[in-house]
Amino acid sequence: MSSRFLLVISFALFTLSANAQDNVASFEGRWTLHLPGGAGWLEITHDQGNVDASLLWYGGSVLPVASANITGDQLIVTRTQTVKRDLADGSQRNLIFTNTLTLRPEGDRLVGKAKFPDHSGIGSRIIEFEAERIPELPPAPDLSQAAYGDPIELFNGTDLTGWSLINDEQVNGFKAEDGMLVNDPVQPGNGEYIRYGNLRTDATFEDFRLTLEVNIPEGSNSGVYLRGIYEVQVADTYGMDADSHHMGALYSRIQPAATVEKAAGEWQSMDITLYQRHLTVILNGTTIIDNQPVLGVTGGAMTADEAAPGPIYLQGDHGRVLYRNLVLTPIL
Repeated sequence: MSSRFLLVISFALFTLSANAQDNVASFEGRWTLHLPGGAGWLEITHDQGNVDASLLWYGGSVLPVASANITGDQLIVTRTQTVKRDLADGSQRNLIFTNTLTLRPEGDRLVGKAKFPDHSGIGSRIIEFEAERIPELPPAPDLSQAAYGDPIELFNGTDLTGWSLINDEQVNGFKAEDGMLVNDPVQPGNGEYIRYGNLRTDATFEDFRLTLEVNIPEGSNSGVYLRGIYEVQVADTYGMDADSHHMGALYSRIQPAATVEKAAGEWQSMDITLYQRHLTVILNGTTIIDNQPVLGVTGGAMTADEAAPGPIYLQGDHGRVLYRNLVLTPIL
């Protein structure tokens, strides 16, 4: 074999390798997903020559995917779902369905198509969406240097002035009662299911400090969404180990540094600061999240736009919960 031929092969392999690296670079990083009627999040990592990904699709948690593959100008991400099917003979069988997301660059965004096979095994649902690269996080801000505006009472204690349902087609379980903002999503128990909605402020905000008190009955659950996209968990998790799904956590993203919840039925204080995409949470006087970076939206986000002002919204479909003394102080 001639040296010229070997040189040509070496150059071709080098070119293929360089192009592959360029393709990986075009997808690597964190992306916010603009989904129809909601939001998601995708992170593509490239470590020791291996591509991997984590995905948030509408609701729930950020989870690792089943596979991520970059071929040419396409990124293909899969995740699997196990479905238990009842058979005619009374037995059961577990089927595994694979959901597939295919993305490719278009300008400074990615355009994507998600394919979800029907669990009947017949047909698929197709969702088209776009992905926008999330700007790099700034350094953690110095909270002592923040300049604050005038405090705003979000709840007047007597009615729901300044608040609206996010979805008008759902039922409002919130009401003003004895100076408290009470959510009581009672189901009738006759087989009918009532779809209760989430409550949001009519006003929108950028960076701020939010203080409130909350009372969570046994086994109940809610959430305080900052700018409508980042959920600080509100739940009866007294006595449980620290977890990113427990009281005071940034849902599925930041685990509290300490477990300082009070027992169900007791009033608890929350002091939450969102500043330059960093989060601080003080629960019952103890700092449990200390100026930590927020990597992206959480499940249930109203929008994928992390740069725009947004409302405070309270989750209303999980159980009875009582709020009072909701005060927001803007950071100028």
